[in-house]
Amino acid sequence: MEKEHLTLPLLNIHLHNMDMEELLKELHHGIVVTPNVDHFVKLQRDREFYEIYKKADYVLLDSRVIYYLLKICGRPIKAVIPGSDLLPAFCKFHKDNHDIKIFLLGAMDGIAQKAMENINQKVKRTMVVQAYSPSLGFEKKTEECKDIVNKINKSGANVLVIGVGAPKQEKWLIQYMPHLPHIKIALALGASIDFEAGHKKRSPLWMQKIGMEWFYRFLCEPRRLGKRYFIEDAPFIYLFMKQVVGKYKNPFADI
Repeated sequence: MEKEHLTLPLLNIHLHNMDMEELLKELHHGIVVTPNVDHFVKLQRDREFYEIYKKADYVLLDSRVIYYLLKICGRPIKAVIPGSDLLPAFCKFHKDNHDIKIFLLGAMDGIAQKAMENINQKVKRTMVVQAYSPSLGFEKKTEECKDIVNKINKSGANVLVIGVGAPKQEKWLIQYMPHLPHIKIALALGASIDFEAGHKKRSPLWMQKIGMEWFYRFLCEPRRLGKRYFIEDAPFIYLFMKQVVGKYKNPFADI
């Protein structure tokens, strides 16, 4: 029987207060989401995304910036568990567990395949049984989604790693998980597939530790991430401070 962990409320969701070791030891089934600053802002205006987060089995903090803010405010959380750390840690933890079989869904054409090759080489067995890079806008293409479901069901996988960006990946999971009877664990992990493939590089460790990995990613992709980080995500600090002083209100509480 799995343990029940304390949760830490932040804005309109609850974070699971656990570290990587605790997670890996008890993660046998369920949907895992990893909110960062961008997710928190989206969760204030996207009701569907918010409802999905309420249904997730594990809500794990993926932001060292938020980690430090919580610590400064006297509400520390045990650990940051970024999706880009979770995927390699999960694979390493289960490298000798032949019952774990993974399907990778995400990234650009051919990249998921490369990630599959790299992971299998690291663990020295066929842990990732199949990989698929969906087309742009695939979530709106019923036939492609049916084909993906069919591929997953025929692959023999019992773990699905989806990395197509939020909230698309979480919404796709909730819609199609009922049609994936063999999938016991679903991990919504953003750019993790790109990192495993070597298509994108993570920031130096020192930047990760001080909460500046987001800035490194901005420097690598300024056109794509500039608007998100500096305009769309700017309200987070204001919302966080409202919660600190007891003035924050869940925008969906009375709906």
